[in-house]
Amino acid sequence: MSTITQKQVGEFVAEDFRTAAVFTQYGIDFCCRGNRTLEDVCEKNAIETSELVHRLEQVLNTQGNQTTDYKSWPLDLLVDYIEKKHHRYVEEKTPILKQFLDKLCRVHGERHPELFEVNELFTASAGELAQHMKKEELVLFPFVKKLVNAELKQTAVEAPGFGTVRNPIAMMMQEHDNEGVRFRKIAEITGNYTPPADACNTYRVTFAMLQEFEEDLHLHIHLENNILFPAAEKLESRFC
Repeated sequence: MSTITQKQVGEFVAEDFRTAAVFTQYGIDFCCRGNRTLEDVCEKNAIETSELVHRLEQVLNTQGNQTTDYKSWPLDLLVDYIEKKHHRYVEEKTPILKQFLDKLCRVHGERHPELFEVNELFTASAGELAQHMKKEELVLFPFVKKLVNAELKQTAVEAPGFGTVRNPIAMMMQEHDNEGVRFRKIAEITGNYTPPADACNTYRVTFAMLQEFEEDLHLHIHLENNILFPAAEKLESRFC
């Protein structure tokens, strides 16, 4: 414990940008005041040191690569996973990224006007994704679970108001395409998330978080477009 508490906040972020979100949640400045030790910031901000260390270790011990065989999962389990893993990720990271992008525009916008377009694109994406996920959580996902339950119990499925599962799926896939276009544009504007030579710590962290956000979105969309949606259509056809 003593070794990690003597480490500087800026060092944590430099080694793993994901820790920036933890520091931000606790109101700790990792950019301009990143030269303070973990022990110092905990004392200054009246934070329980063991609590902050635990949160940081959770992030640092999380593996980024995913090799799980999602196709073997029951569809109701896959739905729950997407909602709790990927939807929750979007909900947690969106306000942090919006805060960082607003700050970059204020501080660096004059020298890097492209930041305003990045901010605009991400803000639009955040709004669309929030609506998109609610539609899945309130309409599509519950119906998929009904299909799974009906198959298990060998019962009939009441026809949904949207006609067939193919209809909301088509809408979701179109919205996935829209977000793909937005993030390709963001990647293009930022040179594939390459910060400029004069970038501060916040600048670098923001670009790294944007890249991670896009990568998570890619897996999120893959799970739905290529695994969940085709399987849901196939399962519904058994009741026709």
